[in-house]
Amino acid sequence: MVVRRDSAVGEQDPGGGKKTAKATKKAAVEDGPAKRVTAKQTSAKKTPAKKAVVKKTAALKKAVVAPKKAAAPVKKATPVKPVAVASPRSESHTALVRRARRINRELAEVYPYAHPELDFENSFQLVVATVLSAQTTDLRVNQTTPALFAKYPTPEDLAVADPEEVEEILRPTGFFRAKTKSVIGLSKALVENFGGEVPGRLEDLVKLPGVGRKTAFVVLGNAFGRPGITVDTHFQRLVRRWQWTTETEPDKIEAAIGALFPKSDWTMLSHHVIFHGRRICHARKPACGACPIAPLCPAYGEGETDPDKAAKLLKYEKGGFPGQRLKPPQAYLDAGGKPAPPLGAG
Repeated sequence: MVVRRDSAVGEQDPGGGKKTAKATKKAAVEDGPAKRVTAKQTSAKKTPAKKAVVKKTAALKKAVVAPKKAAAPVKKATPVKPVAVASPRSESHTALVRRARRINRELAEVYPYAHPELDFENSFQLVVATVLSAQTTDLRVNQTTPALFAKYPTPEDLAVADPEEVEEILRPTGFFRAKTKSVIGLSKALVENFGGEVPGRLEDLVKLPGVGRKTAFVVLGNAFGRPGITVDTHFQRLVRRWQWTTETEPDKIEAAIGALFPKSDWTMLSHHVIFHGRRICHARKPACGACPIAPLCPAYGEGETDPDKAAKLLKYEKGGFPGQRLKPPQAYLDAGGKPAPPLGAG
């Protein structure tokens, strides 16, 4: 069959002409057996190839289907990745308000003893201590202010103090020259403009040297009982981590968070958030596995999720360590908190 078809049709030679039928026939006869063998071999090879393809396809289908069954438990165990840019798209403003307030209620149960972590006995000591707390820890301030207030107990005393002597006392807090200038300056302003008394109005407090809105709200909320939101570094980090706001400027954060809570909650809200930021929700490695509000946190999984490992990251009373105040409130001590050591101890 192949020989007859080739002889009838012919082939093109390299020169463009047709080969003779005789030559074509001769070539076909010589090549015929080989072609038949090749055809048989090809046919024999094609059959198992098709079967292999079918088997491979079936295997691929199984490989695709199998993980779907195992995906469900993996998703449950895998923590949600942190999203620090915006609130969940599916969360309405009303839902955000409810979630934020629920978080605050949960934190109030965890930290019923939350309080300002600066030692103070009056509004003057509080405003000075808060100014000194910039760029350092409350613990370091608490270890430094006893000597300062022992030597300069009133605004009148600090207003006329020798700057070099004050600098020496404040040296452990860092930036001691600038801080010395601020506390002596605010003391003079209190004596000259407010009769030696700390004013109880925001607009008056922010006029004092070294006093901004954050310091003013600390003083108003804790010395005068007037609501205010303290937007420190802990507060900023957590409200963004919880996706309560995307703002980055303190004034805008204050306004955004203030809109989520009644004014009467502002001061204690600040304490709850700051306490949680210092004890559990740390900046570098949050203790997610030990967090009481993990189910409400969209950033769960950013830190350590293993409960045992997370427990080792806890700080202050939650981890059995001393707190930041040398003279903490009794409620804190009753909850297992320990007073901080004085400067130079241990």
